[in-house]
Amino acid sequence: MLDTTTATGNLVLERDFAAGPDRVYAAFTDPDLLAQWFGPAGFHVPRSTVRINPVPGGSWRLVMVNNDNPAITSPVHSVFTEVRPNERLVGYEDARGMPGVPDGTRLVLTIDLVAAGSGTRLHLEQGPLPRDLAEMGAVGWRESFAKLDALLTTLGASRAS
Repeated sequence: MLDTTTATGNLVLERDFAAGPDRVYAAFTDPDLLAQWFGPAGFHVPRSTVRINPVPGGSWRLVMVNNDNPAITSPVHSVFTEVRPNERLVGYEDARGMPGVPDGTRLVLTIDLVAAGSGTRLHLEQGPLPRDLAEMGAVGWRESFAKLDALLTTLGASRAS
């Protein structure tokens, strides 16, 4: 897995999944699937908080909730600027109350999905972020991707049976 922070402050991650781009894309755009894997270890996403309209100008909303203390939440509200089904999702969120990031800073998230054999290589870029937030973000995405990998494996096994 590639895991770097660029000079411009963007977090860059790559991860291979043993599922086709259509299944990985669905995991990002189907509210029922997204609620099952999104968020770092120790957090969950209640299905009732997930709203997704994967079209340019549409939004991606959810709330991550701490498993041990439900009063600790982290809402996500992004606006899609580019959507190519099974290939690419690009969106932004304007920072509010993030340490080290001036309010109003536009944080862009780009997710590219490329067929790689029978699976998918996911390339993620997010930022600009200060180095410490990029490092925290990398940990959160890696933990989320571990949950996504488990979900895709389970879904693949249920399709095979």
